[in-house]
Amino acid sequence: MTALVSDSPQQAGQSLTMSGALNAALECAMGLDPKVICLGEDIAEPIGGVFKTMKGLSAKYGADRVRATPISEQAILGAAIGASLGGYRPVAEIMFFDFTMVCADQLANHAAKLRYMSGGQTPVPITVCTTIGSGRFGAQHTQSIEAWFMHIPGLKVVMPSNPADAKGLLLSCIFDDDPCLMIQHSGLLFGKKQPVPDGDVRIPLGAASVVRPGSEVSVISYGAFVQPCLDAAEELATEGISVEVIDLRSLSPLDRETLVESAARTGRAAVVHGATTFCGPGAEIAALLQEELHGRLSTPVRRLGAPYAPIPFATELEVFPTTARIREELRALVQGRRDD
Repeated sequence: MTALVSDSPQQAGQSLTMSGALNAALECAMGLDPKVICLGEDIAEPIGGVFKTMKGLSAKYGADRVRATPISEQAILGAAIGASLGGYRPVAEIMFFDFTMVCADQLANHAAKLRYMSGGQTPVPITVCTTIGSGRFGAQHTQSIEAWFMHIPGLKVVMPSNPADAKGLLLSCIFDDDPCLMIQHSGLLFGKKQPVPDGDVRIPLGAASVVRPGSEVSVISYGAFVQPCLDAAEELATEGISVEVIDLRSLSPLDRETLVESAARTGRAAVVHGATTFCGPGAEIAALLQEELHGRLSTPVRRLGAPYAPIPFATELEVFPTTARIREELRALVQGRRDD
């Protein structure tokens, strides 16, 4: 079966949540290639993973291919790397993003380095799937540490904002010969459904999506914060302010061309994410745009992120960028120039 590669799959399909779309991607991949296997805590029946992304897969494909593991992130990643060197394409689930620190040595010093150190002879086609806890699980289950992994050569990092992209990105990760980290936001797993293309439809890694065209300011985001950016753009449109919204989808590789082209055309840019503003992904993106467009931007690139502090358990202590905050920052960014 030949994969359909699409920058923005729009084919009709059933309406799915994020978890349903990830489940559909895994079922598709396992049906296409018997070497695709899954490892992780509680992923076998009757649980199917704490977020149900592997629901029904062990019943269909057997415990040999969908293996529930002990609570040991090091064992999960170590086994996945070993299996990949034996010709398999493992999907390893690490329940929360914070727990990737426990197995960071395997991911950063082994999975990401083996292909380079062997002169390209030993690819490590593993996909690590993990989840950010959306502020509902406290300081040890809610960190957005994607910038750590963007910093590691040899590792690809993706973070979808919607179910259709989640399926297309996960399929591309599974069949990529480099190790990939797939990060999903638990707040999106239980949200509204969206039509998801049927079959083997993949989104190329490293291709951002312009989800709302605009002419006065470019706002760049990914994951759970794309929708608040779209909502802010919609509100600002009623004031006559035209906002272009870019969904990165892939953090590494980064679609530099789309970002530079958009910011060059609008003359202003802001980056929005749930990671801390200090040393977050926005710092790299802002540096890229300032270096490439020095003297062509109307104002410096703005960054909106979380404060440099642990994430509180209390949801009333708002630390992430909200639609209102994004709207105010973008309005100030545009009107600051207009008032000159």
